[in-house]
Amino acid sequence: MKHTLEQKVFYSDTDAYGVVWHGSYLRWLEMGRVEWCEMSGHNLIELEAMNIVLPVVNLNVRYKASARINDELIIETSISKFNGLSVTFSQKIISKETGKTFIEAEVEVVAIHADSGKLYRKMPEVLAKFFEGALKCPALV
Repeated sequence: MKHTLEQKVFYSDTDAYGVVWHGSYLRWLEMGRVEWCEMSGHNLIELEAMNIVLPVVNLNVRYKASARINDELIIETSISKFNGLSVTFSQKIISKETGKTFIEAEVEVVAIHADSGKLYRKMPEVLAKFFEGALKCPALV
């Protein structure tokens, strides 16, 4: 299952040269993951109420090209791997106009207890079943 999100590059997203500041991409990647989770029926506030928080533990970003002010972006998010303990999201940020890839990223998250910050020994069942299903049959989830 792939989620797409559109985002315009604003002045505040850029550096002094009108090029997107590298940290802006990370914010957009997070927006894509949050929207993917919500589209899947897993609101992060509701998960936190169930004592589940999903922090990033590994982030691999490949910068391919620079976006610029006023560019229209598409953030694509899907799951590429689930091993029972962590889930890896594959993400791309591309130009809506040209299809040019600006960013490719692999983002790994785990589940921790919201109250103590301790790692779950395995992904909570409410999420594990969903992630397994998303990998087995991505079109149906």
